[in-house]
Amino acid sequence: MTSRERLIAAINHQPVDRIPFDLGSTSVTGIHVSSLHALKVSLGLIAPQEPVKVVNPFLMLGEVDEALRKCLEIDTIALPTLGNAFGFENNNWKPWKLFDGTPVLVPGKFNIIPDINGNILQYPKGDKRYQPSACMPNGGFYHDPLIRKKEIIESELTIENQTEEYTILKEENLRFYQAEAERLFRDTQYGIIFRGVAGSNLGDIAHIPGCSLPDPKGIRDFEEWYISLLTRKEFIKDVFARMTEIAIENLKLFYQAVGNKIQVIVVSAADFGSQNGLFVSQELYRELFKPFHHQVNDWIHRHTTWKTFIHTCGSVYPLLPDLHEAGFDILNPVQISAVNMDPVQLKEKFGKLFTFWGGGVNTQKTLPFGSPDEVREEVKYLIEVFGKNNGFVWNAVHNIQAKVPIENLKALVETIQEHRDIH
Repeated sequence: MTSRERLIAAINHQPVDRIPFDLGSTSVTGIHVSSLHALKVSLGLIAPQEPVKVVNPFLMLGEVDEALRKCLEIDTIALPTLGNAFGFENNNWKPWKLFDGTPVLVPGKFNIIPDINGNILQYPKGDKRYQPSACMPNGGFYHDPLIRKKEIIESELTIENQTEEYTILKEENLRFYQAEAERLFRDTQYGIIFRGVAGSNLGDIAHIPGCSLPDPKGIRDFEEWYISLLTRKEFIKDVFARMTEIAIENLKLFYQAVGNKIQVIVVSAADFGSQNGLFVSQELYRELFKPFHHQVNDWIHRHTTWKTFIHTCGSVYPLLPDLHEAGFDILNPVQISAVNMDPVQLKEKFGKLFTFWGGGVNTQKTLPFGSPDEVREEVKYLIEVFGKNNGFVWNAVHNIQAKVPIENLKALVETIQEHRDIH
């Protein structure tokens, strides 16, 4: 089977010759640039002084390039996009070093000049005339969003302000997607994954501060947003309704541009669970989110062959029947480290309803803090559990983080290759 055939079979719960392997096709299935650099050096793909690209500056994810895809026999590839979460394009690459010394290339508008405390600040559109919208603390590995709009004036809350960053796709973007989808479909055999269109990602907390906006208005504070799900329900419903209108219009335009050349689209990346249980109740999900998720997924299933992908961290076991009814085909990251997320129970109860995309290794404990043998044992076990009767794409539990020991990374990729074949 080709990689694309393998992925299509897996997400349709059909037999495969080997478990499909994803790394880097989305912003929630990637690898931190420092761990990526160490892995590529250990595999002999680059010299220690050679840089790797930061393709997601917000999460500091590295580029999984063709050399690494071939080396690891990865089956997926991202349909690229023009911009990033800070509102500037990934182009005009320039060299920089992380605080740990990792050599990288960052986009031209990525700020690399520290402030007086040694922090790295990022600016909306890469424009220093605006207030910074994110900060990588001195010695850190990630950007933290900065809350620039804290005071809430009820009379000034409008749908337009709250949805400012969600816009209709421009002709420039559509032409880009069309050309890239055609190129990837024609010139590669990978399964093609798209990050999703503006508007469908209801309530994703990463978007609430508006890191790409020069002057964000509305509810932009994390705590206030979650409070508003209860105290401003009707306003949130109106916001979600407007976002869904934008999403469906964008889906129509996007489909006209790329057709069925992609296989998977990310619809939602909002987290509904914590480590120990739901933090958005079933009742609240059903009232605020589910009707709009259903609208988007229904449009996709009626008009395309794409499978719909939801990323939600945490202990979401009680919510899975609702996510299925809302029309989601693929569940990620399958956080096996959370309460009530036992792999065997998940597979037995929901293995026919979802493709599990993730859950392949515990990135909170085993991968960063376990021994290489513990990594091998866990990866082998989880492939056996989730790979049974198909419907599984190997990926870690969320992105592989910074500071993972190289011995563990090597044990991880070696075990995947040793045990992904179906006998």
